[in-house]
Amino acid sequence: MPVIPTVSRGVVSRVALANAVANGAIVVTGGAVRLTGSGLGCPTWPRCTGTSLVPTSQLAVHGVIEFGNRTLTFLLTVVAIATVAAVFRSPRRDLRGWAVVSLLGIPAQAVLGGITVLTELNPWVVAGHFLLSSMLVAVATVLWLRSREAGVGQPLVRRPLAGLVTGIAATAGAVVAVGTVVTGSGPHSGDAHSRRTGLDPGQVAQLHADLVFLLVGLTVALLIALAATDAPGGVRRAGRDLLVVELAQGVVGFVQYFTHLPVLLVLLHMLGAVLIVAYTARLIWSVRGPASELPLDAPQLPATAAR
Repeated sequence: MPVIPTVSRGVVSRVALANAVANGAIVVTGGAVRLTGSGLGCPTWPRCTGTSLVPTSQLAVHGVIEFGNRTLTFLLTVVAIATVAAVFRSPRRDLRGWAVVSLLGIPAQAVLGGITVLTELNPWVVAGHFLLSSMLVAVATVLWLRSREAGVGQPLVRRPLAGLVTGIAATAGAVVAVGTVVTGSGPHSGDAHSRRTGLDPGQVAQLHADLVFLLVGLTVALLIALAATDAPGGVRRAGRDLLVVELAQGVVGFVQYFTHLPVLLVLLHMLGAVLIVAYTARLIWSVRGPASELPLDAPQLPATAAR
């Protein structure tokens, strides 16, 4: 019986990167479905109509857009399966759990997406669908970052700074979560007849903006503390890059609000939310100590002791 060759670290890293990109891309394409009013382009699930798996001519372009996004789920599944296969054929046992979670999240995401259709785009269900997708982006990002390292290092910053990073992560999660409520209260429902949350859009948007200010402030404080304690360059770069993404996202958010939510800016803002999640995951990973930050002669933890 032929022996299947072991997959190299480089191959695992490239496949994991493709998995991370695919998870982010499907969030953005899902946003495009909503912003084009195609959320109910296929009025049922798992079929597109009660009698057809694919969109019919009566559904017009909205059916094509919605069905196209559903089809992308199969592409994402292929990439996730390839990632699991590559990880299990590599020596990196510490990556297996992350790869499996990334794969299992796809059917969960698909089912929740089906529920959004069956509930006629209930805004709270739509919000949950987006948040689950965001968590999968974070998982895929960490999987990719870990795959690039030979092993797992030791914590690189003092405990108070690690606690500050945890606070940043929690605040970023709150920003994204409240952002979904802002969307559920605004005009882009995904379908002209879908109901909204009933909350005042201006008040929810103000809460969202307040959380953004808090997030930016915490990130600036972290960067000052990292500079004062001479933290490793990788951690400082991760904090700096997250701040850049936060500021860019904030600018887009304010512009879209004061220009009455044009579709292209809203879509760009959704991409920014995906980047916030990915760069926050990167910051958490950098603080916890990738092996590349350790001296070359530093002992490595065994794979079974990985975080």
